[in-house]
Amino acid sequence: MATFRFKALEALLERKPVCVPREANLTSDYYGKLVFDREKMKKYLSKEGYKAVTDAIDKGTTIDRKSADLVAVGMKAWALENGATHYTHWFHPLTDGTAEKHDAFIEYSELGGVVENFSGKLLAQQEPDASSFPSGGLRNTFEARGYTAWDVSSPAFIVGTTLCVPTVFISYTGEALDYKAPLLKAINAVDKAAVAVCQYYDKNVSKVTANLGWEQEYFLIDEALFNARPDLILTGRTLMGHSSSKDQQLDDHYFGSIPERVSYFMRDLENEAYKLGIPVKTRHNEVAPNQFEIAPIFEEVNLANDHNQLIMDTMTRIARHHGFRVLLHEKPFAGINGSGKHNNWSLSTDTGVNLYSPGKNPKANMQFLTFVVNTLKTLHDNQDLLRASILTAGNAHRLGANEAPPAIISAFLGAEVNKMLDYLEEAVVDRKMTPDEKTALKLDIGRIPEILLDNTDRNRTSPFAFTGNRFEFRAVGSSANCASAMIALNTALAKQLTVFKKDVDVIIESGVKKDEAIFQVLKKYIVECKDIRFDGNGYSEEWVEEAARRGLTNVRNVPEALDAYMTDKVINLFGEMGIYTPKELEGRTEVEFEKFTKKIQIEARVLGDLAINHIVPTAIRYQTNLIENVQGLKNLFPESEFEKLAGARLDMIRTISGHVSNIKAKVAEMIETRKVANAIENEREKAYAYDKTVRPFLEDIRYHIDKLELIVDDELWPLPKYRELLFAR
Repeated sequence: MATFRFKALEALLERKPVCVPREANLTSDYYGKLVFDREKMKKYLSKEGYKAVTDAIDKGTTIDRKSADLVAVGMKAWALENGATHYTHWFHPLTDGTAEKHDAFIEYSELGGVVENFSGKLLAQQEPDASSFPSGGLRNTFEARGYTAWDVSSPAFIVGTTLCVPTVFISYTGEALDYKAPLLKAINAVDKAAVAVCQYYDKNVSKVTANLGWEQEYFLIDEALFNARPDLILTGRTLMGHSSSKDQQLDDHYFGSIPERVSYFMRDLENEAYKLGIPVKTRHNEVAPNQFEIAPIFEEVNLANDHNQLIMDTMTRIARHHGFRVLLHEKPFAGINGSGKHNNWSLSTDTGVNLYSPGKNPKANMQFLTFVVNTLKTLHDNQDLLRASILTAGNAHRLGANEAPPAIISAFLGAEVNKMLDYLEEAVVDRKMTPDEKTALKLDIGRIPEILLDNTDRNRTSPFAFTGNRFEFRAVGSSANCASAMIALNTALAKQLTVFKKDVDVIIESGVKKDEAIFQVLKKYIVECKDIRFDGNGYSEEWVEEAARRGLTNVRNVPEALDAYMTDKVINLFGEMGIYTPKELEGRTEVEFEKFTKKIQIEARVLGDLAINHIVPTAIRYQTNLIENVQGLKNLFPESEFEKLAGARLDMIRTISGHVSNIKAKVAEMIETRKVANAIENEREKAYAYDKTVRPFLEDIRYHIDKLELIVDDELWPLPKYRELLFAR
């Protein structure tokens, strides 16, 4: 293995950067080239087919079989012209990745041979095997049938030679088995609830769109070094490894000059992304060595989520062309920054208004405050649900460290927005207001654009920060499907906006004017959710203590966080808003417990194997060398000189023996503990057992391995070290 490590380093030194030319001089010349967007639809579809599909996208109408046949004919013609030979229904199962089964376009011809065919039936619905995907008990193994159904709102695209049709994935009995189906329901719920509230301010609003701009962080590791680390291959993170003498302490990597080889990879990735219609705009070095970020322009949530899943697949594929491997784990290296996926989220109307941007008059600004306050109330009342939506085995390593938001859910607003909310809280709005009071309040509300213009700071320690015209949900993990957080957030806000409208209408019905009724409800909410507002240092111990005094929860334990899904409050929320049935929610929660258990189980197995079969033999080999050296010294020197000369070596021999003994004992104990946990049938109880009894061994064993790394001869050490993984390019 030591030879393998040094061969990997030699291969890296010989590697040359791969320069990939851009598709054309201007990005706009080839942007969306591989997407069946409206421009392609207009060209390849009949007028009837084009109207059917655009009405389905814009108005939510259904597409009948005849119209589906018309769309399929045009889509096939476009795909074949662009080199496609196969098609697939592309969906998001509960694995956090994507799934696809490729079928060739060919069918037998009546005249013999084959012809290319693609019907509306094949476009609209297919029946993949559902038995092998996670379902949390919703499907038995012998109940294999599941359905994928075309999501018209997300355009088809081509990857390689395959036409990919975005779809939802449901069981034979109708339960959602994916992320997309409930996400679409959550988007529709917040649209309906937000439109009803917007009607207070503008009767022309008929649609509200949830928007998402994700920021994807990732690490790039040379492929040869990656292949020499079984822990990276099998778990996505290093289960051992002493920190490098230099890592990120000089703050010299963040926004630094992008290395040439990485720059070529980024250009190739962007080239492919643009062809797929993914509007990536930003690229830069992140805080940790070999850590980078890519971010797009905002898009509608469903499309943005599809594009994020697609970009993760694409970067993984493109990286290999450049001799890299992408690490999307939230904490691949101990002691340096992990990776997140910041979800920049907002709402906008079909009249062109961003509901989180102040307007040009008091009415527009009142609408802005209405949505800000209701979002804060949503956060306050659903903090446990929002945490459950983003806390995973990988993200648990990242949250709470001095690099990412804490597990305490709070909102950063900035001084000026806080002042405005404090002003509304103190305003006299629970009785009939005098004309002077109304005028004063409207004047202050009218000043919002001025005070926010240059006063919207950012707080990277906040898990949910207002950044001028959107909220940034910073706590989402880098490997996650954005849909999990977006389902929770949009559903909870939809419920809160529904309650807000009811509260306002009750007051209006009592004879109070609309504006005063809105002021009264907002003041009530501002008081009720004030504890969720925090603009200070989320990393500090003082905040942990202060949050506890405020009654905010701080759960860093994944199984305990997941329990939030099965509370009556959350079950009723998802049921009332039509997102999940109790059965669906129970199944999904069981899947999350199972994923957590299996990830810890795999890490424990990999660590045990590496410790016993690689680290311990290497340590013993070096210890043997030391013993032979000591014996040689004893033969050469008299007793008085020997003790002086060999003392340090004898200490090293004893130290190595201690670490080796501890490793062997703890691995054996971990295996027995794992056996006990594996015997538990209930997935929730098993997850708790793995968290409390198995997971602690990972750090205990790592401690002794990392100490040995500092002692054992570098030429013998079997695995690439942090200094090589992080700085060798």
